[in-house]
Amino acid sequence: MTGKPDVEGFFDPRTWSIQYVVADPETKKCAIIDPVLNYDEKSGATGTADADRLLAYIADKGLTVEWILDTHPHADHFSAAHYLKQKTGAPTAIGEKVTEVQELWKGIYNWPDFPANGSQWDHLFADGERFRLGNIDARVMHSPGHTLASVTYIIGDAAFVHDTLFMPDSGTARADFPGGSAKVLYRSIQDILALPDETRLFTGHDYQPDGREPRWESTVAEQKASNIHMSRYKTQCEYVEVREERDKTLPMPKLILHALQINTNAGRLPEPESNGTRYLKIPLDALENAAW
Repeated sequence: MTGKPDVEGFFDPRTWSIQYVVADPETKKCAIIDPVLNYDEKSGATGTADADRLLAYIADKGLTVEWILDTHPHADHFSAAHYLKQKTGAPTAIGEKVTEVQELWKGIYNWPDFPANGSQWDHLFADGERFRLGNIDARVMHSPGHTLASVTYIIGDAAFVHDTLFMPDSGTARADFPGGSAKVLYRSIQDILALPDETRLFTGHDYQPDGREPRWESTVAEQKASNIHMSRYKTQCEYVEVREERDKTLPMPKLILHALQINTNAGRLPEPESNGTRYLKIPLDALENAAW
């Protein structure tokens, strides 16, 4: 891949998420990756402060939004893709395997009429599909394991690896969500680590181990040398055993049942009911044997 985009990360401390604005410095064309729609589960309040911060940065830098991209349907925050499409007119996109995630969660939410065909996005990327961001080459790599639909966006020398690899001191993502697989995740990580050593890797979360400042950029070389999982567990069997044992102890993300009904619908909130209020639907006992 050719080109070196400018990458600006925006950390959301409520969800430990990193949102990105990725820009071609020559043409000023940019993409937004994994934007957050703010949500407080205690009060039910929603907000757009994080998304508006991205828009303010884009306006300040004189950028034009070409794409609004999600790497996967997130389980720990709402996507602001729909809100940003309304504000910018830019198309939304995600990996084509999102239809499998939609079909799975359609059953969990008992949504018989929900269209599990990906039509909620403007474009579904196939594995290996190429596109351009301004004058910079970009391609999409299917990276399942954390979810069925996860993709990595490789834009010039930068790869946005979502919930596969975290920073080296944090290891790798969990793989116990519905549709997840530690075996599949290991293979996806190997594909990412097969990129050139100098490739910049941008992760989707940082949980600030030992209270350090948030970080989100590394390289393939750094991950291979010091990732606490990938540098230590050299075979798929070793990795899967450790990953699955760890995942058994992890409680579900506090927003998973809130977020998937929004994010399988491309960031759209439920339609208001007759009283003008929107309501979430939370299934009880749907995620069996989850740690409390």
